[in-house]
Amino acid sequence: MKEFLEDIMSNNLILLFSVLTTLDIFLGSIRAIYEKKWNSTVGINGALRKVAMIGALLFLLVADKLLNINFLDLLPQTISGSFKMIGLAGVFGILFLLYESASILKNMVLCGLPIPKKLKSKITEWLNSFSIEMGDKK
Repeated sequence: MKEFLEDIMSNNLILLFSVLTTLDIFLGSIRAIYEKKWNSTVGINGALRKVAMIGALLFLLVADKLLNINFLDLLPQTISGSFKMIGLAGVFGILFLLYESASILKNMVLCGLPIPKKLKSKITEWLNSFSIEMGDKK
């Protein structure tokens, strides 16, 4: 049981997700201060969403271990050779990482952080395609 818990807690997906979540919370707080729109309801909802994502990842890691789920078995060996396992936690973890990354980029732009103009333009264009919060900011 101890090895099982150590394996889950040493998972790079959980570590990366935790780092991105912390950065997103920090930038979101800076953005709220910058825009003078601190809203505890929004903050609590965001925190609950992040806790739910972490809980879902932990649950899916346990499910992957117990059920031995590995989607790499569906891919040719030439593609899957460099990975050892991608289960449900890996699939959802990648989606959660993309969600957090998009939120970080959005907060960076909306905080007015110094970003090179071309990169800022591309980020803004990309975020405008799926986020109403951006409001066509350049």
